[in-house]
Amino acid sequence: MNASSSRSASLGPLPYVVAATFFMEYLDTTIIATALPQMAHSFGTSPNALSLGMSAYMIALAIFIPASGWVADRFGSRSVFFSAIVTFTLASLLCGISQNVGEFTAARVLQGIGGALMVPVGRLTVVRSTDKKQLMQAISTITWPGIVAPVIGPPVGGFITTYSSWRWIFLLNLPVCLVVLLAVLKWVPNLRSAERRPFDVIGLMLSGAALTAILSGADMASQPETNPFAGLGVIAVGLVIGGIAFRQARRRRHPLIDVTTLNIPTFSVTVVTGTLTRIGIGAVPYLMPLLFQIGFGLSAFKSGLLLLVSAVGNLGMKALTTPILKRYGFRGVSIAGSAVCGVATIVCGLLTPASPLVWVLFVVFVYGLARSLQFSTLATLAYADVPPEQTSAANTLWNAAAQMSIGLGIAFGALALRAASSINGKGGDAAAVFSLDDFRFAFLCAGVLTLVSVYGYVQLARDAGHTVRGASR
Repeated sequence: MNASSSRSASLGPLPYVVAATFFMEYLDTTIIATALPQMAHSFGTSPNALSLGMSAYMIALAIFIPASGWVADRFGSRSVFFSAIVTFTLASLLCGISQNVGEFTAARVLQGIGGALMVPVGRLTVVRSTDKKQLMQAISTITWPGIVAPVIGPPVGGFITTYSSWRWIFLLNLPVCLVVLLAVLKWVPNLRSAERRPFDVIGLMLSGAALTAILSGADMASQPETNPFAGLGVIAVGLVIGGIAFRQARRRRHPLIDVTTLNIPTFSVTVVTGTLTRIGIGAVPYLMPLLFQIGFGLSAFKSGLLLLVSAVGNLGMKALTTPILKRYGFRGVSIAGSAVCGVATIVCGLLTPASPLVWVLFVVFVYGLARSLQFSTLATLAYADVPPEQTSAANTLWNAAAQMSIGLGIAFGALALRAASSINGKGGDAAAVFSLDDFRFAFLCAGVLTLVSVYGYVQLARDAGHTVRGASR
């Protein structure tokens, strides 16, 4: 790799440029859900018909994320990153001016392709260009958009669709993208691999099929009108294909996804154990708005205001993450972070309409703090011990696992909620029948799963990630 010569003594503007694109992509992904009714009315169809556009975006991500590392190595990080932003910008424009479901779906596919390359390649560029001692600060900078955007997306989307048109959700990306493109040309290095590896077509087909099946099954399982066992069956098929892809990758000399990176203990923990943590934590952004709107009877706007407290916690922890990690180390912080997240999740399920507002805000705020700390810890530890020649492979695998866990987190929360409704003899087929007891059970399941993941972090060495911590105290 020729990346080592590009490492700078100071952090520089690169992480902030990448963070801006991450925020734009993550916000765009989460904000659209609140606009579906208005979009359906505009297209003269039902909101369910627009789910095709959501699924198309998800499938495009699943197919192209595994190829992101190879493409960046072959054509250069700046070239690919720039092209991905241009693709995302063009797709945003097409989404904003689309006149029917077909046009919108095609635009979302193009947007998914841009997002699949933009996020992983941006992260890879930051990791390759940053000295190990500054990696914590850099990763913390580019991680916060993915933590905050899912929380503020729904209320922002509700505001735009209520007081303006849903088209502005996509059109507002255009000026931001143009500014970011200029910044990319000025500050993003064009790093690439000196080794020209052949493209693993079979690996792309298998990994794409596995991720598509898992994410599609998760989406099916989360839909109230769908049989949850059908969704679970599709997820199972995806896991089987993933197992085949894993075996195929182990046998190839130049696999698209190099699974030998899992031999690195710190990286393996962030992928395997971290996936369990992200699923448990990721169920909460799905469950919490439903709790406030269905369980508490609040409007979507008031529910969004409560959720903003979590975003405040996320942002508040950003400045403290690096000092905390340097003081207490990755092992201690990951154990404490996942434990606090698990407990806070369970406590969320114990909230009722009679709970004092101060207590509700405190619980949501603590969840936001712990969520931010845990996600930043995992994102930084993932690259702590990865050698430069395996950075691209590790980045591809980590991003694929992270994307998969997002879908599985939503599916886990939906299945737990529907299971609780069925156990209580109410069928579990419509959101209107969910009671506070149902939400209590769903939050309990998500919290317990997060607490179970603590065991994986206990296995970490006490000096895990010392290369990026700097001098320990």
